[in-house]
Amino acid sequence: MSDTFKALERAPADSRHDLSGVLAAIRFNADGLIPAIAQQHDSGEVLMMAWMNREALEETLRTGRVCYWSRSRAKLWRKGESSGQQQHLRSAALDCDGDTLLLQVDQTGPACHSGRRSCFYVALEKGAVRITSAPLIDPDTLYGKA
Repeated sequence: MSDTFKALERAPADSRHDLSGVLAAIRFNADGLIPAIAQQHDSGEVLMMAWMNREALEETLRTGRVCYWSRSRAKLWRKGESSGQQQHLRSAALDCDGDTLLLQVDQTGPACHSGRRSCFYVALEKGAVRITSAPLIDPDTLYGKA
């Protein structure tokens, strides 16, 4: 753990710290990425997990529109750029050792590429897998296929 996050452990509530110094101390993985969990700000529903690099995080903080790093496309991915289902940042927080982000967002429509509100719809249960929700929007309609 970095000295920055060790110091933050002992920081009093509501104390303020330099953003650039904390961003520099984030523990990005070997690919320069950090996991980012998106949670609906008012309901607490966990919507999705994606990856951010520093550029995506800085853009998100600067613009208020959530931007991720697409590993499959190897480029910045502004949530909703192809589906129209955007995420607007309400707040962002790092975990205690600076290697995971929690984003409180206001999600427009479904967050999942499957057309579901949340990506977490595959429940693992004793002896079975259960699909917990139906798509809100057909994925072909969402992404303009067919």
